[in-house]
Amino acid sequence: MPAPACLAPILVVELRRYRLRAGRREDLIDLFDREFVETQEDAGMHLIGQFRDLDVPDSFVWLRGFSDMASRENALQAFYSGPVWAEHRDAANGTMVNSDNVLLLRPLSLENAFWDTDARRPSRDAKGRRPGLVVATVAHLAPRTDSAFADFFIRDVSPVLSQAGALVLGTFVAERSENTFPRLPVREGETVFVWFSLFRDEVAYDAHIDALAALRDWTDRILPEMDGRVWRPNEISRLTPTARSLIHGEGLSSLATNTPRNGGDR
Repeated sequence: MPAPACLAPILVVELRRYRLRAGRREDLIDLFDREFVETQEDAGMHLIGQFRDLDVPDSFVWLRGFSDMASRENALQAFYSGPVWAEHRDAANGTMVNSDNVLLLRPLSLENAFWDTDARRPSRDAKGRRPGLVVATVAHLAPRTDSAFADFFIRDVSPVLSQAGALVLGTFVAERSENTFPRLPVREGETVFVWFSLFRDEVAYDAHIDALAALRDWTDRILPEMDGRVWRPNEISRLTPTARSLIHGEGLSSLATNTPRNGGDR
């Protein structure tokens, strides 16, 4: 369905995975959701979603977006040279082992982008998690094969995954522009295809996996072809939204207003 005229697509997305010191994830989430959400948005960024990784207890995953690469540079410069980061950076960095596992992405098309939203978040003191399960899938590809994989995904993979009950929020390939804010490194030179899917909960995701396994077209044709196109097994992360994430399971996220209802996870 078309997006409302007041919304705009988010054309540059960072998928950020932080490895944390043992037992420090809740400390970072409390600090992040209280101090770093509105302040980054005020600098010109889109805080798309913040998550706990269900399978990696010392991992914090979040998505940050920008209108374009020029606005990314300006927004990052404004925030990381500003007073809020100066006040809290030692506390934030003290929870982390590393923060450079970052993929810089662009949407495959406007129909598969995240969109700006005027949805209201819970208050800054909100705790716990929001409903839903987001599954991030990263396919690692041979150089210059992302366009062919995208065609394969849209033509063959999406319809079957949709049949198995998945809802894709967005599909992305690597943004190959120069990282103009080298203070924050990204994983450059990689060829990836990334999609994000939303499920009601872990039970719904398990049912989705069982439904895929029961489809002959998936097991006999699509899965072997996918395995032949990727360099190594897909990275699959099961993510639960924090209390202030804009992506969550209470209906279709407004960040994906223009996203077709298809796609899913392997």
